[in-house]
Formats: sequence, structure tokens, C-alpha cells
Amino acid sequence: MITKRIIPCLDVKEGRVVKGIQFVGLRDAGDPVELSSFYDEQGADELVFLDISASHEGRKTMVDVVREVAGTLAIPFTVGGGINTLDDMRTILRAGADKVSLNTAAVKRPELISEGADYFGSQCIVTAIDAKFDEALASWRIYTHGGRTSTDWEVTDWAKEVVQRGAGEILLTSMDQDGAKNGFDLSLTEAVNQAVSVPVIASGGAGAKEHFTDVFEKTNADAALAASIFHYKETSVEEVKKHLREKGVRVR
Repeated sequence: MITKRIIPCLDVKEGRVVKGIQFVGLRDAGDPVELSSFYDEQGADELVFLDISASHEGRKTMVDVVREVAGTLAIPFTVGGGINTLDDMRTILRAGADKVSLNTAAVKRPELISEGADYFGSQCIVTAIDAKFDEALASWRIYTHGGRTSTDWEVTDWAKEVVQRGAGEILLTSMDQDGAKNGFDLSLTEAVNQAVSVPVIASGGAGAKEHFTDVFEKTNADAALAASIFHYKETSVEEVKKHLREKGVRVR
């Protein structure tokens, strides 16, 4: 049986880790290099680094920070934010990332997923999906630009599309649950799991170690990602893994 992964996430803005609620109200959570080293020592299975204010001006700073973070890690490392071309992917991978995460750029030009998968291999290409429930349509819709722009894509349709184009993994964030700390969106997570054959990382809503048990027992998620509860020491990767083992969930 495949073991489940616990993945801390660093949302980075202007060189600092930040966290908000439902993508707004950001507050400082620390230095990315220090936090990365801490999570590696804690037994995290992977680390995700998302530059949420990626811009042309910030590209060099982001690459420098990625290089610094990679130097502290012995675990797989995914980087996203402002990656728009094959050259951007190459730059980030050369800086030490193991995988690149594509979001807005992939929605704008889905061919980018295929190009990355063909050149670097599907194992390097993660598609990040930010989804929000639309009451009128009774389904989840995809958002881009850090959750600011809605699209016409329904979540399972887009998930199937990215996998067909070569994405090796999906990082699925519930915008409704993000930062709310009342649990992962189990319905959303399982809907996407049922739609695709690649690993799905559940994200958005973790507020207690019990929420990790819920997402692994009630969905087929391969991994669970969290930020604020780890950054602000409300629980730890070690505590979450200990709890999961006690509940019979296989973790590394």
C-alpha cells in the first residue's frame, strides 16, 4: 500500500512566508529558508513553495530564494508562481526544485503542460488547481491569478484536461476552506480523485491533526498539504504523523 504524504506549504510574498484566509488578509509567518530546514528535520515528506506575488521584477529574487531553500532540503521540493515558459521551468529546476507547479499559465495556455511534460517528464509537472463552489451552477469552478479571477472551467473537467496533457500530479486547493481551519473539502477532493488517475494533494482547511485522518480515511487523496497550522506551531508534522499511525493510516 502506498504511504500517505504530509506536505507543508510556503506561500511566499516578497521573500517572506505569509498566510491568510481564503487567499486574503495575509500575515507574516517567517523566513522561507528557516522554515524549510525546520520542516525537513520534522519529517515532512515534501515541501511546496508558491511565490504568490510572482512578477517579472521578482523573478531573480524568487530564484535566489529557491536556491537557498533547496540547499537546506533532502526531501522533494515543488515550486510554483509566475512559471510561464519552458525556460522558466528550466530555471527553477536548475535552482534546485524537483517539480514545478503550473496554475494560471496552464489555464491561459494548456499547451504549456504538454510542453513541460514532454521536455522534463510528467513526474516534474504539478498542476495546481484553485477551486471554489458556485452555488448557482452547483459545481466547483477554477480560479486563476491567486484566486482573483474566475474561469468557465468546471473542476473535474479541468483536472481531466491537465492529466490528458501530461500533468503527473494535482495540487487541489479549496478556496472555500483555505485558512478556515475546519477541515479539508472532502467532497471536492473525492470528486477530483474519482476523475483522474494521478496523485491528488488535498489542500485548504487543515486546522487539526484529526483533519488529516478525515481526508485520508474518507477520500483517496495521496497527500495532504497545510500551512498555517504548521507555521504557527498549532501542531507539527511529527504530531500529525503520530496521530495518523495511531489511526492506522500508513505514513512514512
